Amino acid sequence: MTLALNREERIARMGSDIRIGVPVAVFDGDNGALVLAAEAVSAERLADLRGMAGIVELAITLRRATTLKTAAYDGDVARLVIPADAGIAWVHAMADPSQDLSSPMKGPFQAIRGAAADIHRAGIALAKRAHLLPAAVVLSLGRDQAESLAKKYGLNRIEAADLLGMDEVSSLTEVSAARVPLEVSQQGRVRVFRPRDGGEEHYAIEIGNPDRALPVLSRLHSACFTGDLLGSLKCDCGPQLRAALAQIGEEGAGVLLYMNQEGRGIGLANKMRAYALQDQGFDTVEANHRLGFEDDERDFRLGAEMLKAMGFSAVRLMTNNPAKVAKMETSGVEVVERVPLAVGENPHNVDYLATKAKKSGHLL
Repeated sequence: MTLALNREERIARMGSDIRIGVPVAVFDGDNGALVLAAEAVSAERLADLRGMAGIVELAITLRRATTLKTAAYDGDVARLVIPADAGIAWVHAMADPSQDLSSPMKGPFQAIRGAAADIHRAGIALAKRAHLLPAAVVLSLGRDQAESLAKKYGLNRIEAADLLGMDEVSSLTEVSAARVPLEVSQQGRVRVFRPRDGGEEHYAIEIGNPDRALPVLSRLHSACFTGDLLGSLKCDCGPQLRAALAQIGEEGAGVLLYMNQEGRGIGLANKMRAYALQDQGFDTVEANHRLGFEDDERDFRLGAEMLKAMGFSAVRLMTNNPAKVAKMETSGVEVVERVPLAVGENPHNVDYLATKAKKSGHLL
């Protein structure tokens, strides 16, 4: 039946539930669990979990576990017992490192080892999808018990393998387009692409009429509310956006892809948490790690799919980031030239740019 939800649609629904603090049921073989995002769980729901049979655990990433100096026996994820006397403030502070100075005493921790951890990985993945902190509250149960509770309370259900095995790019559909005269060129056109998985829409700003048979001058630009709109001096994003548009306008043809992957893919709220950590003395990479994220959580494959949908197979890519070049190539878009875009340095972001060069390999 086509009315039944497919895997991608089930995951999208799960992401919405997790974001608003609703528990979901996740299964792995004979194991089952009720899972909530640590950031969104309420005191009432935490109490409800504690009233059921089973151990209430907190799943965090290896990055966060390293910060807290606790063992991650499952490699990429740590499973910690939530102490009986720990309240909701403890759970939230465990997930949010921007609170580490205000609530420094969290341990000692009881880390769990043995058994499978894919349900916990799935919970963290769902939290990331919802742009929440990568931490999950997990009530581990048997499969039958978790199934019974899901039916009783109308909770959505998913297999951990369905979520963790999904690495393909969601298909994108162009849903609208219109002419938009720009300061850099009156021959501007904005195309809006919508992913099937319910994620954020992405935009292609096409200037002129680029020849599809030739490499197109292109910029893959990630949204930066603070830099692009507010003129923040903490990064070089705003100057890069304007310089790229100006250069495309001067050449008379090209495409700027505006990707809604704020904060290197972690979302604006988490980006502000990272900024708070930077104010405490951590660099941009260290701040992401303390939050529990990797250096960069963006998916550059989406940009390649947009270019191919527009009829382009080769680009002159305006970037200082070799990772973008590599991802374009492996996604079927030839990069015939990397066009440097070295603008926007100022006294407030000089250390930020140095970190991008030293730790993320940017060519500055």
